[in-house]
Amino acid sequence: MSAVFNFTFVPWFRSVAPYIHMHRGKTFVVGVAGEAIAAGKLHAIAQDLALIQSMGVKIVLVHGFRPQVNEQLRAKGHQARYSHGMRITDEVALDCAQEAAGQLRYEIEAAFSQGLPNTPMAGSTVRVISGNFVTARPVGIVDGVDFQHSGLVRKVDVGGIQRSLDQGALVLLSPFGFSPTGEAFNLTMEEVATSVAIALQADKLVFLTEIPGVRIRATEPEGEDNPIDTELPLAAAEQLLAQLPGAQQPTDTAFYLQHCVKACKAGVERSHILPFAVDGALLLEIYVHDGIGTMVVDEKLESLREAESDDVGGILQLIEPFERDGTLVKRSRTEIERDVANYTIVEHDGVIFACAALYPYPEAKTGEMAALTVSPQSQGQGDGEKVMKRIEQRARAMGLESIFVLTTRTMHWFLKRGFVQVEPDWLPEARKRKYNWDRKSMVFVKKLVP
Repeated sequence: MSAVFNFTFVPWFRSVAPYIHMHRGKTFVVGVAGEAIAAGKLHAIAQDLALIQSMGVKIVLVHGFRPQVNEQLRAKGHQARYSHGMRITDEVALDCAQEAAGQLRYEIEAAFSQGLPNTPMAGSTVRVISGNFVTARPVGIVDGVDFQHSGLVRKVDVGGIQRSLDQGALVLLSPFGFSPTGEAFNLTMEEVATSVAIALQADKLVFLTEIPGVRIRATEPEGEDNPIDTELPLAAAEQLLAQLPGAQQPTDTAFYLQHCVKACKAGVERSHILPFAVDGALLLEIYVHDGIGTMVVDEKLESLREAESDDVGGILQLIEPFERDGTLVKRSRTEIERDVANYTIVEHDGVIFACAALYPYPEAKTGEMAALTVSPQSQGQGDGEKVMKRIEQRARAMGLESIFVLTTRTMHWFLKRGFVQVEPDWLPEARKRKYNWDRKSMVFVKKLVP
């Protein structure tokens, strides 16, 4: 094994650890478009889902079958018919849907059963449970169009799904529902996934789709100058939906976005739109800070706040690499636990990405900003600036007239933000007594504007 591989693998594995801990025990509902299976992505998706489940995530998988049903219809010389963005399911289309669903369930169960050595599935045991968990009702006649055997979700058997998940199984749902009289209805994958996520109050609803996500300028053509909006607050998503034309095709921006908004408004905190064309899209979205698709969220994930006792572990994990390379003075866990109320942190999705502490010296009307740290994953995004400004606010509230820092490596960062260098003799007496003359730290001071 090469040293280069070790050098890249170890930091990467450590960087995903917080997300592994954070998602353990959570419930994800994953909707996979039938186009993904038609494109030959099933085995890779199954491998990624098995890996995610092995890290303690409970998974409900809902598969689509739009292209598979259309293929069956073509084989029978029957034309697919749509209206209002839904399939009109006549007797022939219902038969085709049942055949497609049966074939796909067989293929999906087979994909989760593979376990050849030297593959990601080696040693994995994924038990797949499917059943009549969804009760449906007919769409009926809308604007004069009879949708026949097309249906909508009436009820989800939450208890049955939850018991299966608690037993360690992956729950597989087809876009079918049955009425209390036993009549079958063809549903859409998107509606089933959304309804199940809402009923379970799932932690995430994830769609693997043909589109890469929502563009920052959703009404303009895609391109390099129109990147994906990786985080879309619920209010902004609702506003965008109001501006977009009605969704008729799965490639329309509003098609999946409307379901994400519906889920978030009903209590599912995070909904995601991911491109199945990108290998490992699920892993990249769930275990990497910025993700790869669009996440609709019903709260602003990033919070700037004062630290609490539960944050000690995250602060230690953040500052440890900088202590090892000498950028920061080493602090013990006991010291951080004692002083945790002095710390301000930036937390994103449960992970701490920046911190700093304020140690006041009221007699000198100044305070030290110590342990200012920004994770390498978010450097350049303004987190250091946010923490510094909050420290300045806290200092002003204490009646302090300045803050100072001691540094050996980041002097230019502070100079650019209004700090000026002074001699160590400037330090308050109490701090001067603790100054490490061997370390030769430079002292920078910033006057606070009232």
